This record gives sequence, C-alpha cells and structure tokens, in this order.
Amino acid sequence: MRIVVTGLIGQYAFGGVTWDYIQYALGFRSLGHDVWYLEDTGTWAYDPVKMEPSADCSRNTTYLARVMEDFDMGDRWIYRNAADGTWHGASGASQILASADVLANVSGACWLTPETSRIPRKLFLDGDPMFTQIGLAADPDSNYAKHVAAHESQFSFGLHIGKRGCKVPESGFTWRPTVQPIALDYWKPTQPPTSEGNWTTVMNWASYAPKDFQGEKFGQKDLEFERFLDLPSLTRERFELAMGQGVGNKRPTAMLESKGWHIIEPDTHLPDYLTYRQFISESKGEWSIAKHGYVNSHSGWFSCRSACYLAAGKPVVVQDTGWSEHLPSGKGVFAFNTPAEAAAALDEASKNYEHHCQAARKFAETHFEAGKVCGELLE
Repeated sequence: MRIVVTGLIGQYAFGGVTWDYIQYALGFRSLGHDVWYLEDTGTWAYDPVKMEPSADCSRNTTYLARVMEDFDMGDRWIYRNAADGTWHGASGASQILASADVLANVSGACWLTPETSRIPRKLFLDGDPMFTQIGLAADPDSNYAKHVAAHESQFSFGLHIGKRGCKVPESGFTWRPTVQPIALDYWKPTQPPTSEGNWTTVMNWASYAPKDFQGEKFGQKDLEFERFLDLPSLTRERFELAMGQGVGNKRPTAMLESKGWHIIEPDTHLPDYLTYRQFISESKGEWSIAKHGYVNSHSGWFSCRSACYLAAGKPVVVQDTGWSEHLPSGKGVFAFNTPAEAAAALDEASKNYEHHCQAARKFAETHFEAGKVCGELLE
C-alpha cells in the first residue's frame, strides 16, 4: 500500500516538530508499506533565523533532505513551495500522489489540493484537541470545516472526547482516539539509570491567544503554570525547562528563575532533532504541565513529547487532562492535578528510580509503539 504522510518538518525545522511527524512515516514503513513524506501547507516557508515567512525555501528543504537521509528515506520526500508553486525533492511528485492509497494528514498540515484530494483514503489527525474543535464549532460552514470533512476519517489526541465530563464539542465529526506513534529503535535508553540530574521538559510559554467557547476561556500553558510556580519549594528535585518565549515574547524569565526554575532557550540548546533527543535522554525525567485548554476541557490529551521520554526510559510526571482515565498512572507515568500531587509523584519516582525507568520504557512499548499505532489508524 502506498501511504503519503504529511507534516511540517521542513516548514518548522525544530527538533520536537521533526519527531512529531517522522515517526508516522517510520511507523507505516515498519509495517511494510510504501511510504512517502509530503509537505504542502499552502503557506510560504518559515525562515527560523529571521523568524518570518520567506519566499526562499532553500533552508527548509536542506533541513528536510538531511532528516530524510538520516532516517533512511533518501529522496522519498516532496515539498511544494507555496510562494512559486515549485516542487522539490522526489521527481514525478504528481504521479506519486496520483498512485497513493492513503493520505495521513498529521495535524492537518496538508491543505488539500486536486492531487491530494483524489487519494482514496484520507485520515485527518488532530493533535490539538479542544482548540481544533472550537474553530469547527464556531463556523461549521468555514473552509476549514470543509477541509476536515473532506477526509474519510478523523482522529484526535483527545482520548476523552465524547466521554463524561469532556467539554470538547464533537462538531459533527466522530473523533476516534489515537496517540503519538514512537519509533522505539530510535529511543533506546543509552545510559544506566541514575537518580541524579534535572527534571526537564520542552515547552512554549504561550503558543497563541486563548480561545473562548460557551462563556469559558481555554488558554495556553502560561495560565496553568501560574498554579505551579512554587513547586520547586515543595521538593528537593531540580528543574530545567527548555521554554520558548511565547507570543509577544512575554515569558517572565526573571520571575520564574527567582522561584527556582532554570530556563534555557530551546532554539539555542535544542536546534534540531538530534539535540532534542540528547536533551531528553540525559534528563532525569519529565515534569510538565499541559495547555489550560486541554485541562479545562478534560480532553484526555497526552503529550507526544512525554511519549518520547518514556521510550528513552525516563519517567514522566505530567498534568492530568483526563488521560489517566484511558492510560494507567503510577508506574513510570504519574498524573497530577495539584502542586502537592506533583511533588509526591516526583518523590516516588526518585525513591524507586530504576524501577520507574524500566516501567517507563515498558509503558512506551505497550501504548506507543509506532507500528501498532499506525496499524490501528489503517484499521
């Protein structure tokens, strides 16, 4: 079966973004399918140096070509530059797309064109539950709603959508639950477990403005972080956060560091997928909050980044969004709702560190193995 996976690897040449998308291609490939990667967003390329749109996509395609080569996908990639409509990567892009059986449109990154619209089976994969559905509910006749409806199946990281207590509107779609596929061979634990080191995460202070729905606000991580500012004073553990400045560069760095949080710049310390993996692999584990919108909506979202920590054999202590009603908590993975619960989970993970490292890897093998997750999408 010929499967085309879409993404934003070249568009946003950052470490975590690369892993988010490439692991779908690796998962389908592990099942023996004929896999191609496509980037056709309909928007101009993003220049990560100037931090602005650019008509020149050479920096983006150079990074994408390097990634594909490193993951043994050679020239099995296609990039269309929206500025001039030119194709880059594999020759015969139109013929490749015309012969595809499945389009896995990860995070809806590909805006459907005549070439991709004709692919018989199109899967829309939502990685931003609640925010995606707010947009659909706000204007069910919008071009975006028509775009989502043009796919034969809709999936979401919102494991709790449609369940009791979940505020995510279904918006006329049947959202099937899914999780991030993890290519486990690329995340093997590389060093013996040691309880020394920092609890880390990779995050953005605020990715975009809050959304309002039915009289409630659904915001970003900045709103949730306010509840956990004093966590370092409740535990002996140390924290190092690779945290983006957020929209408008509003991250309150001095205040955060005065509370005991060590902040580093992700674009400096984690510029690509290799340094991103190294950062995770050298961490003690992950401590992280979720977007306020995920928490307030009780969406059941579970982080693709946290799944990478688990695969690397690192325990994670992460905020509950309702995911604990669908995935087990307590061995290698800990859900929390309050600062006291977070501190207690960190203490437990540290006291029995080697046990929880082993449990973390087992958790990833059980719930996130790429071939299994991608196979379920095809079912």
